[in-house]
Amino acid sequence: MFHERFQREKLPKKVTQATDILIAAVNRSPRMAEFLEKYAGAAYENGLYRILPTVKMAEWTENVAEAFPEYTGQMFCFAFDWLGRSFALDFARTSDEGEPLIMRLEPGTGEVMEIPVAFIDFHNEELVEYTNDALSSEFFEEWLATGGLAPGFDECIGYVEPLFLGGEDAIENLEQIDLSVYWSTSAQILAQVRDLPDETAIEDLDIG
Repeated sequence: MFHERFQREKLPKKVTQATDILIAAVNRSPRMAEFLEKYAGAAYENGLYRILPTVKMAEWTENVAEAFPEYTGQMFCFAFDWLGRSFALDFARTSDEGEPLIMRLEPGTGEVMEIPVAFIDFHNEELVEYTNDALSSEFFEEWLATGGLAPGFDECIGYVEPLFLGGEDAIENLEQIDLSVYWSTSAQILAQVRDLPDETAIEDLDIG
């Protein structure tokens, strides 16, 4: 069901609560139900990849939609990686079997990546065979090797200056930060710069 690499760490107790949006998402991706009974709330490899508790998924879907309003109603968030990037079901794209494919929404770049696999294949194949492409695992190892700490479950390693504002994609531009704060700040900045013409100089930003 889930590759043994991601089964070897201690898993949390089964989460039984659900919301209407979670039920709707599971109905669109039936194999999610068994997976979430076993793995919701689990963190792997020093926080490289974290699966949200089911009771937090609807809330986080709303939080992420604040930064990417064009995807409101189209996505359902289920996990994060160490950079704070959110992984979600994309209801606008489906597999040959009709299951939603995966998308990655990135607060540090303001970009969305479409991943051409469904939920179970994402965990059994994409995260295993293309770990660095999916999770930037080599960059994470570099962060740890230079003295950076692994993020707690509710933290991430975010960009001090977002890449969409010209920040460098480098260790020196990273900081350990609360995940909610990082997404909230990114959403506010993205709202102010999203429709600006290319090459616009950014001088004053209003961050609450």
